[in-house]
Amino acid sequence: MAYYSQDKKAVAAPKIKALLKKYGLKGSLSVRSNSTVILTIKSGKIDFIGDINRTCGADQYQVSRGFQPITRGCTDVNPYHYKSHHSGKALSFITEALHILNAGNHDNSDIMTDYFDVGWYTDIKIGKWNAPYIVE
Repeated sequence: MAYYSQDKKAVAAPKIKALLKKYGLKGSLSVRSNSTVILTIKSGKIDFIGDINRTCGADQYQVSRGFQPITRGCTDVNPYHYKSHHSGKALSFITEALHILNAGNHDNSDIMTDYFDVGWYTDIKIGKWNAPYIVE
């Protein structure tokens, strides 16, 4: 059963804070339902949404699957496909953030047998529905 405690958050928080400072970003770390750690990026120097629109818009596979540019000011990072959706500094930041957030995690899931076994789930949100991401 997935479980992420406040103690684990307390260990990850200083590392995430240093990473946010390194990339010139503002964000927060939270825990949802004791199973998911969430990093919400509120503002910063990296244009995440513009990067997704450029990277996916130039990828013929994404376009053929119906990619539509993000216009609402917020999005979630797909932890399984972030390498093909991001580039440059955005990709570097997300890679480092996921490395920190997943330290000590495991994933023994087998989707063929509908068996899911993870230590915890990880979400990275760029902006919120009611507070869009701001590029500084």
